[in-house]
Amino acid sequence: MAALGNEKRINRWGYFFVLPFVVVYGLFNLYPTVYTLLLSFTDLKGLRVDFSFVGGANFLRLVTDKFFWGAVGNTFIIWGINFFPQLGIALLLAIWLSDIRLNLKVKGPFRAVVYMPNLLTAASVAMLYRSLFAYPVGPVNQFLQSLGIYAETLRDGAMVKEAFNFFRSVAASRGIVAFIQWWMWYGQTLILLMAGITSIPESLFEAAVVDGANSRQTTWHITLPLLRPIMLYVLVTSMIGGMQMLEVPFLLTDMRGSPDFKIRTTNVYLYNVAFQGVNDYSYAAAISIGLFLITLVLALFIFFFLQDRSDLKKNRGRA
Repeated sequence: MAALGNEKRINRWGYFFVLPFVVVYGLFNLYPTVYTLLLSFTDLKGLRVDFSFVGGANFLRLVTDKFFWGAVGNTFIIWGINFFPQLGIALLLAIWLSDIRLNLKVKGPFRAVVYMPNLLTAASVAMLYRSLFAYPVGPVNQFLQSLGIYAETLRDGAMVKEAFNFFRSVAASRGIVAFIQWWMWYGQTLILLMAGITSIPESLFEAAVVDGANSRQTTWHITLPLLRPIMLYVLVTSMIGGMQMLEVPFLLTDMRGSPDFKIRTTNVYLYNVAFQGVNDYSYAAAISIGLFLITLVLALFIFFFLQDRSDLKKNRGRA
């Protein structure tokens, strides 16, 4: 009985220490989420404080909103341009740095250096690159002009050489945004992949070397198959982060995703609807719920179709 009383006393202290987290989570996460869901069924906008429930009208509008789906398309294009080079380069570096044959001594400092961009705020990085690619006298334009490289424009029948206006080009603007996302996040991807490789038992690599396998065969038949769960995790988390892109495309352009709204991601569109123009808070809430559902469906799709089927077959066989 004394042991039971001590266990109850310990449980009370456990509730006491968990309480601050529960309160903070409820105030700053759970309540805003529930409020956003309720708000998406109303018509609140502008400076009004009163509103009425309109059912699913906002979601019906969302399904037929070409601007929203255009923003979704822009988001996936920019994320795709960023993610696949990010994963490929990080994977190559992780395999190279973790190769037991090379036994490199600079792995620690190198990981610290490549992770450092992730410590910077996205807003400061966006303003930095906006200055670097500024028109007409940004550092990038000055460097290109020193090499004799100019943009050629036809004016009044004559070809005129001038500085590059990067942020009036859809391809250049998308490329800059994607590069910034890659530069900021590939260090974290590299560290995750290196952690996955170091978790693989060294005995497998040593046995492969004894059997005469070269580096390419070891990578293809041991490293990549065993890294599949880590790469799946990286894919899902990167997709979730990509769907939340805001600061870089927002600050790098005119805050509306120019040129031609091709840099307007879903979160930029959400911000424009909620805090610019008519301040349509209810429709912005519906956009956020729609974005959550799209992200959830894609994450489940990735987990279902990219997970290891052999594990599923083993689990079914045991059942």
